[in-house]
Amino acid sequence: MDLRLLSSFLAVVEEGHFRRAALRLHLSPAAVTQHVARLESELGTPLLHRGPPVAPTRAGHRLTGHARTLLAAADAAREDLTGLASGRTSSHRPLRVGIMGHGSAELTPAAVNAFRRARPDVPVELRQLDFTEHSSALVEDRVDVAFVRPAPDDERVTADVLTTEQRIIVVPESSSYAAARDEGLSVTDIAGLPFFRVPEHTPRPFTEYLYFGEDALRRSEDYALTPQEVLTGVVAGRAAGSGLKSFARYYAWPGAVFVPVLDAPWESSYLAVRAAGGRDSHPEIAVFRALTLALARELGPRISGTAI
Repeated sequence: MDLRLLSSFLAVVEEGHFRRAALRLHLSPAAVTQHVARLESELGTPLLHRGPPVAPTRAGHRLTGHARTLLAAADAAREDLTGLASGRTSSHRPLRVGIMGHGSAELTPAAVNAFRRARPDVPVELRQLDFTEHSSALVEDRVDVAFVRPAPDDERVTADVLTTEQRIIVVPESSSYAAARDEGLSVTDIAGLPFFRVPEHTPRPFTEYLYFGEDALRRSEDYALTPQEVLTGVVAGRAAGSGLKSFARYYAWPGAVFVPVLDAPWESSYLAVRAAGGRDSHPEIAVFRALTLALARELGPRISGTAI
């Protein structure tokens, strides 16, 4: 499949317009139109409703995710070969992937598996991060990339948005708040709940995320450093926790109920890396990042529930 044709198709989908796509690609509108027509002929099905507005057909929606993944893989291959040409050799030391909680839901294993397929000669180590390691695991060079939430507020770290989701709280099944599992609650409604504490050295962005940015929310006497500790305490009736909507899919514990918080701003998960690479940075970080971002464009809307 010709990557030029895929690039033109994807630009039209993202711009919603042939002329804007042509400007973005520095091509003529006729060339972009021809590329899309050739791709439709090759695949034997219409990919776009010509509109206005221009929009993908069902087959076009399906191809969009594949196109993003293929183009990102091509970018990763170029990055790899450019590094090889400049004298940078592939590393056989493991790429250390930090994961806070369930990471970015289904996107995390998809990204790890895509990297393993693309770079089968590079070992991958998965390292679980607790709440206090929101940015320190990267800064202290204990991991090379990290799936975290929310964005670290540290100039030594840079992060890309992967998923954006509704917020939830988790409470015991016996709690009166559990009755709102279907209709949801507001931040004001949950003001009386005692939430787990985190240690003082937990980065402030994560603390603000955990407590919905509300310093006034009650704190339990109990501490938690991981989602497992949160859930163990919740089902024991000691305190409440908070998270992203996908948390419920990964931690469906008996006795724990997940309740949407309707007026809380949606929050994102991120792929974070050290901002300044340096000589000792793992040479495969760029490849992992390119593949993960491509998959995020495909899977992110599905995870958040906003996919068309």
